Amino acid sequence: MTDFVSTWNNNSFLTYPVGPLGLIAMRGTEEMGEKVNAWLLKWRDHTEETLGDMITTPGAQRDTFLVNTICPRFGNGEGKGLIKETVRGYDIFILCDIGAYNCTYTMYGQKVPMSPDDHFMDLKRTIAALGGKPKRVNVIMPMLYEGRQHRRAARESLDCALALQELVRMGVSNIITFDAHDPRVQNAIPSSGFESVMPSYQIFKALLKNQKDLRIDRDHMMIVSPDEGAIDRNTFYASVLGLDMGMFYKRRDYTRIVNGRNPIVAHEYLGEDLDGKNVFVADDILSSGDSIIDVARELKKRNAGKVFAAATFGLFTDGISKFDQAYEEGLIDRVISTNLTYRTPELRNAPWFIEADMSKYISYIIATLNHDRSLSHLLNPYDRIHKLMKRYAAEQAESGIRLV
Repeated sequence: MTDFVSTWNNNSFLTYPVGPLGLIAMRGTEEMGEKVNAWLLKWRDHTEETLGDMITTPGAQRDTFLVNTICPRFGNGEGKGLIKETVRGYDIFILCDIGAYNCTYTMYGQKVPMSPDDHFMDLKRTIAALGGKPKRVNVIMPMLYEGRQHRRAARESLDCALALQELVRMGVSNIITFDAHDPRVQNAIPSSGFESVMPSYQIFKALLKNQKDLRIDRDHMMIVSPDEGAIDRNTFYASVLGLDMGMFYKRRDYTRIVNGRNPIVAHEYLGEDLDGKNVFVADDILSSGDSIIDVARELKKRNAGKVFAAATFGLFTDGISKFDQAYEEGLIDRVISTNLTYRTPELRNAPWFIEADMSKYISYIIATLNHDRSLSHLLNPYDRIHKLMKRYAAEQAESGIRLV
């Protein structure tokens, strides 16, 4: 409880919410929804203790913030959204994971996995079913729908921009995403709420929780960007941690297209000597994983020490077998990713995988927005990372761990 209280200033609990909070967990986000709901209920209980009789908002004393909704399907695959309880006057937050391919539905007697298009369509159905009754509708879509189709090259559709505009036209007030491939896509909805939240603190915290023997200084560790597109997030880590940074750039074959992209010919390295240093590599999306394994192989050729790869969204579209092999060969020591999108049981149990739980952070965001307060203190993790580093160093000194 003290973590949440210290996040807000002394007067935060004296503000009234926009409306009774309602949380809708779409298919694929049930586990995350339960965790977020549990945090919100804990903080709600503290708020009631603080305010006492001042709470008069109808619906504030419910046993759960989760709203009962479903999106059933007809036999031909068509669907509809259905809200099973009143939401009039509520401040609704909808959790939607467009990457939850474990969800299925029946179409013409066959089980079909839900694609990102299916999840986005169910999101729109749910918003339509709300019927304009809530006071406000907010969408938390950790992996932004069509986020990688953020700009036009030749005759291409601007799917992400169109999706954002459609949500705004349907009455969505705030759209919260995590580590957007290109946050400039918010230019499509310049007058609406849009936040791209970085999970930098939670990812590095998960690494330090599982690796107690790291020397985090310029002589023993480096930050390396896997490509030009990931420079900003890796520059942040390097700046906050006071480490040197290197980068790879991809040489591509622009004469042919494989799986919708120009294939990578080679990874070229720019930066300081890696000899004996542990390396932390961060990116937004780990898709097939070929690129990060190639980078790890190049790092090992330069005599790097341990290699830690971090990705906000670990999709592993080709499975995890190649990472099992890379781990056995000593190319990669750990892969850190969040629980913001679906992870297979095999991935979650892999010895090289570390999961960063984002449920508490999402709860912070929801509670803050529900009281219509600034998110600035939540969006900048600089101070929290510094405090984390001090605790980490103190624990090392106290336990006498041999550092590497």
